[in-house]
Amino acid sequence: MKAVIVGGGVIGGGWAARFLLNGWDVAVFDPDHEAERKIGEVIANARRSLPALYDRSLPEAGTLSFHEELADALVDADWVQESIPERLELKHKVLGNLSELAPENAVIGSSTSGFKPSDLNSEGARAIVAHPFNPVYLLPLVELVGDASETEKAAELLRDIGMYPLKVRKEIDAHIADRLLEAVWRESLWLVKDGVATTEEIDEAIRMGFGIRWAQMGLFETYRTAGGEAGMKHFMAQFGPALQWPWTKLMDVPELTEELVDLIAHQSDEQSGHLSIRDLERQRDDNLVGMMRALKKNNSGAGGVIARHEKNLPYIDDIDLPITVDRQIPKSWTDYNGHMNEAHYLEAAAAATDRFMEKIDADAAYIASGKSYFTVENHIRYLDEMLAGERLIITTQVLKGEGKKMHLFHFLKNADGKLAATAETLLLHVDLNTRSSSVPSPDVATKLSDYAQAHACLPMPEGAGRFVGQRST
Repeated sequence: MKAVIVGGGVIGGGWAARFLLNGWDVAVFDPDHEAERKIGEVIANARRSLPALYDRSLPEAGTLSFHEELADALVDADWVQESIPERLELKHKVLGNLSELAPENAVIGSSTSGFKPSDLNSEGARAIVAHPFNPVYLLPLVELVGDASETEKAAELLRDIGMYPLKVRKEIDAHIADRLLEAVWRESLWLVKDGVATTEEIDEAIRMGFGIRWAQMGLFETYRTAGGEAGMKHFMAQFGPALQWPWTKLMDVPELTEELVDLIAHQSDEQSGHLSIRDLERQRDDNLVGMMRALKKNNSGAGGVIARHEKNLPYIDDIDLPITVDRQIPKSWTDYNGHMNEAHYLEAAAAATDRFMEKIDADAAYIASGKSYFTVENHIRYLDEMLAGERLIITTQVLKGEGKKMHLFHFLKNADGKLAATAETLLLHVDLNTRSSSVPSPDVATKLSDYAQAHACLPMPEGAGRFVGQRST
């Protein structure tokens, strides 16, 4: 698959990274002579953050190319994304050229945050709105507006690269999300102008309170919960009258005088001017990864999108020495020194055990039927340090697989094959109803035995059977 990015700013660069790291080839057209550098920096940020959302490896990255001629970039395109400045006359010109030159079956999306498809296509173009949110390579939401068949086709492609397509039911200026953001933005400008709060205090009000709730529940579910057992009707009855009170100035906008702009700029500099934009981006990305991974555990919000996408990422099956983990180390797994914390070596090994159980059909359905394997003993050897952003690959050898016992040995390596740790684990099969040991089902026992026989010819791993404090020979 091939995506063409027209306009390589922050949003265009984010689109390029999202497609590229999900295995698409990406061609970029942007007359800015700095485009290659700027997009390269965005992609570098994406490489350190996007894979950290997942517990499986993303596809092999596609090929990135830059083109001086638009027609050359568009050859064999499946998706074309326009991300140029918000000037309608400029979009008419560019989208007209794209509609003429792009393959007929290619989706043509515009990143516009405000214009409707009828605005964009009033001079003959065939674009849909595909409005993402920054950083595009992490945040899954894309608002789709336009022809129903085209938006459905676009939605299917976007789901395959881990995004959440939201099809807007009716054309409206600024779509859905930006209209909500605009309301908060207008009120915030008044709060600064009237001296009620600084830019930092407004940001603290959002990130220390309702911003965290919104990340998992949005607006209406948050208020439904606030209504307690009586639910949404109670909340509306209790707080609805407040809508008549003169709390906000949403229909009135403060004039952006030079004095107000200087005030906001000064407060913003005091708030975070000590950090470069790249420092802020990396800090933002690390925080987003941590929060989205937390949401992923409960299949909630953006975390649910990641979990669904991850299920479609392939594992490599190899009975000789199967790969049971192939992922990137997130920053949340590291200590103050940037090295992976010892507890997460065990977490990674436990994930490898879970994956191996899936391979022998002792999976979620098997557990739901009332049977599983319980870990009774672990032994970890820490051989080398691993850093945030490094690729972690775990292979698993079956030392014993008969009767009630499953004895596994995990090799934890980096992408270069250097051994960083080993984890030996012994498990017993358990009947979850009686909470006592039992033999596995015939199908599971057979698959485990197949692995055990295949691995019987392998040498006994160094360190197998060790006890704590045992000297190396």
